[in-house]
Amino acid sequence: MTQFIAALVLFLALHMVPAIPALRAALVAAMGRRAYLIVYSLASILALAWLFHAALRLDFIPLWDPEPWHAWIPIVLTPLGLFFLVAGLSSPNPASITFRKPGAVPGAITAITRHPVLWGFALWAGSHLVANGDLRSVLLFGILFAYSILGMFMIDRRARRRLGDQWPPLAKSTSAWPFRAVLAGKTRLRVDVPMIMAISTSALLTAWLLLGGHAMLFGADPLSMVAG
Repeated sequence: MTQFIAALVLFLALHMVPAIPALRAALVAAMGRRAYLIVYSLASILALAWLFHAALRLDFIPLWDPEPWHAWIPIVLTPLGLFFLVAGLSSPNPASITFRKPGAVPGAITAITRHPVLWGFALWAGSHLVANGDLRSVLLFGILFAYSILGMFMIDRRARRRLGDQWPPLAKSTSAWPFRAVLAGKTRLRVDVPMIMAISTSALLTAWLLLGGHAMLFGADPLSMVAG
C-alpha cells in the first residue's frame, strides 16, 4: 500500500504542474518549451506506469461480479476520453490544462468544455471503475475520477483570479460540463486541426487497444470480456 500511495501522490502532483501557471512558466524558462514538453510527457507516462504497477501488487479483493455488459462502458467511453485528452493538450486554452502557449485564441474543443483534459481522465477512470469490480480498482480509478472532477472546480477558481476581467467573457463562451454552453446557445461547435488530430489519434489508439494492446499491457482483453 505504501508504494501505491507514493505512486498516486507523484502522479497527481505531476498533473497539477500545467494548472499552475507560475510553476509551468518557470520550468519552461529553465528548460526551454520543447524540452519541458518532452520531459513532462515522459515523466507522466512513467508515473502512470508506476501507479498501475503498484495497484496490481495490491491484494485482489472482489466487491461485485462484473457482467459482460459492464465491459461496454469503457469500450464506449474510453475513446471519447482519449479524444478529449489529446484535443485538450494540443489546443490553446487559457482556462485549463494544455501544452500550448498562453495567449492564443481558445481551440475548438473549448466550445464543448473548458476542461477537456480532466474530462478525458474522468471518462477513462469512471468507466474502468464500473468494469472491474475489485477493491484495488476502486482505489485506483475512484481516486483518479474524483481528482478529475474536483480539479475542474479548483482550476476554475485559479483561472478566475488569474484572468481577472478576461474571465467573465471566457466563462460565458464555454462551460465546465460538456456541451452545456452549446445547448444554451452561448457558443457554436466548430472543428480545428487539433480536434481532427485528436479524432484520428483516439481512433488509432482504440483500434490498437481492442486488437491486443490492452491485453498486452494489462492482461485483460475487453472484447473477450464483452463476450463473457
